[in-house]
Amino acid sequence: MLTRKQHDLLIFIERHLRETGVSPSFEEMKDALGLRSKSGIHRLISALEERGFLRRHHHRARALEVLRLPEDRVARGAAPPSEPADRAGPGAAPATGFSPNVIRGDFSSRLAGARASKDASAVQLPLYGRIAAGLPIEALRDPAGYFDFPTALLTRGEHYALEVAGDSMVDAGILDGDTVVIRKDETAENGQIVVALIDEAEVTLKRLRRRGNSIALEPANPRHETRIFPAERVKVQGRMVALVRRY
Repeated sequence: MLTRKQHDLLIFIERHLRETGVSPSFEEMKDALGLRSKSGIHRLISALEERGFLRRHHHRARALEVLRLPEDRVARGAAPPSEPADRAGPGAAPATGFSPNVIRGDFSSRLAGARASKDASAVQLPLYGRIAAGLPIEALRDPAGYFDFPTALLTRGEHYALEVAGDSMVDAGILDGDTVVIRKDETAENGQIVVALIDEAEVTLKRLRRRGNSIALEPANPRHETRIFPAERVKVQGRMVALVRRY
């Protein structure tokens, strides 16, 4: 649940992005919400980030990205595609131009696309073998199967699933046989759990730490050692965004 101020700020940012193509300034956001100081805007944006509605691109000025809108806004905020917004009926909210948060189906040829599930609230992600198989993800041209996952728990972007083999991440709550959902990405922040490709030959699921010009891949089990490589030997292939365990 969002507070009224969080809700109003998110809708204002989304509308401003849609109409102008750029993020509103903190001054514009402050005035739009009737706040006295910009510090209140900072707190609201941080709360929206934590709840997965908003993303800040910290290395660019005025760079905000709306990841999703509140469910009530998605359900009631826009006219159906076949019906213009000005014919949506009296009292209807203005169209937002927002598309529900779904997984794109246009994966590259190396990563087969997600496909529709029989469950309208889910998507089928390609399931690529076991993470300790010793092959780069790209080498697995054909998924072993497909894995149903709720679209509401995924952000925008390309995703795939992997089955975990081994106990190197047990202290992070990741057990042998679990399925992890990976968002395809080539970058990651320190401390994030990533799929890392080493020397174009070995793939592993570990916590990433940058140390100068080196990258440390940390297990979450004291029985396993941290491995440190020159940065050029390691490629991030995705960041873990979810875990599923069957009982």
